[in-house]
Amino acid sequence: MSEDLHIKMRDVRKAFGAKHVLNGINLDVPRGQSVVIIGGSGSGKSVMLKCILGILRADSGSIQVNGREVIGQSTSDQSEMLQHFGMLFQGAALFDSLTVWENVSFGLIQGKNMPRGEAKDIAMAKLAQVGLGSEVGELSPAELSGGMQKRVGLARAIAADPDVIFFDEPTTGLDPIMADVINDLIVKCVKDLGATAVSITHDMASARKIADKIAMIYKGEIIWEGDAIEVDASGNAHVDQFIHGRADGPIEMDVLKP
Repeated sequence: MSEDLHIKMRDVRKAFGAKHVLNGINLDVPRGQSVVIIGGSGSGKSVMLKCILGILRADSGSIQVNGREVIGQSTSDQSEMLQHFGMLFQGAALFDSLTVWENVSFGLIQGKNMPRGEAKDIAMAKLAQVGLGSEVGELSPAELSGGMQKRVGLARAIAADPDVIFFDEPTTGLDPIMADVINDLIVKCVKDLGATAVSITHDMASARKIADKIAMIYKGEIIWEGDAIEVDASGNAHVDQFIHGRADGPIEMDVLKP
């Protein structure tokens, strides 16, 4: 595997019974770059992400992270690999029973057995990186707005200084201004860490801001990929329809048309 590729997927397939979700995914994620996967609901974005993480096991093909095969790896190997990953979940996915700083440091305490005092110091520093004061660390997630919860989720994603950060619909549920704030923070945090980033989204404003490269998935296949600045001149009718949000075009929606 080329040293320039952090993640390499070849002919990855995944089905759930008779429903084929991934139909031969091929994707290269260069080291230190931000790659954004765009596509509509049900296109296979989330399943692809879960296969990379090892949460789901692909039926066939190859997924390599740092040259190591993910498909079929042992539980201990998966746990070791996950230590190098950060994840911003859709909806932030914070634990209601924990304070904000305990949420941010959860992986440090539970995954790395770090002393609580040391973990809290790191959590407070990461909260500062995403523009939140130390007083926020003592609050519960229920006391935060949606935008603040996303910031806390981002702080948790970068808490262990990961090599790869995954973003699952990072701006879903946010107003356009707060979405732009989160996009700016994502760009800054990824750059500061020198990390590789993989994001899935249907938000083109977000994709344009955070991506070095964009790939589009449709019916379980990557149908186009290129530099982010090339997406408007992709020459692909599916991409053109999607990025401009047009109802008419080659992308078939699973709805009854009037």
